[in-house]
Formats: sequence, structure tokens, C-alpha cells
Amino acid sequence: MTAKRGLITDTFKVVKKARRNDRRDKKPPSPPTANPEPPCLSERETHLQELKNFDLDWRFGPCTGISRLQRWERAALHGLNPPQQIKDILLKETTDPDYIESLWHSYPL
Repeated sequence: MTAKRGLITDTFKVVKKARRNDRRDKKPPSPPTANPEPPCLSERETHLQELKNFDLDWRFGPCTGISRLQRWERAALHGLNPPQQIKDILLKETTDPDYIESLWHSYPL
């Protein structure tokens, strides 16, 4: 007749390994996960970052070969609603080339 099949644990002894907590003790504690505050930027750095974002936003048309103010005026003329804050920044700083020229002005066309 058929022999009753036993469990594998009937043939082989169950051996439980001792837990090793040594690894947890040796591991350095993880750093806190709180988000550090970003460094405070000066007004100039904040303005230049906003102007850079304006240059990289293609909704207002290409920015090569023209100044930022010309690009802003062209976008306003075509009804693209450029941010008024950008124009205010540009009118405030009329002599600094970092404000006047676009991000790509130093690259040849």
C-alpha cells in the first residue's frame, strides 16, 4: 500500500540560528531626516534666479539675440502674459549686464 509521507522536519532536525544583534550595535545612527532650511539668498541672487527662470521658460518665446526687456515686451505684445515682476526687476536695474542680457547672451548664435 502507500507509505505515509512524512514532513521534511521529521527527517532533518530544525536548527534555529541565534540572532546576531551585533550588527545593529555597530551601525552608526542615521542622520535626522528633517529637511534643512535652504540658505538665505540676497536680493540680487533672488532676482537673478527669477530672471534665469524667465529665460528658461519657453512660453514667452525665444530669448537669443535680444535683451530680457525686449523679450518681455514682445511677449506682452503677443498676449503671452509675462510676469509683471520681471519687468519691475528689469526697469529697476537698467545698467547691470547681468540683469539686461539673457542667460544665453555669451553664446554665439
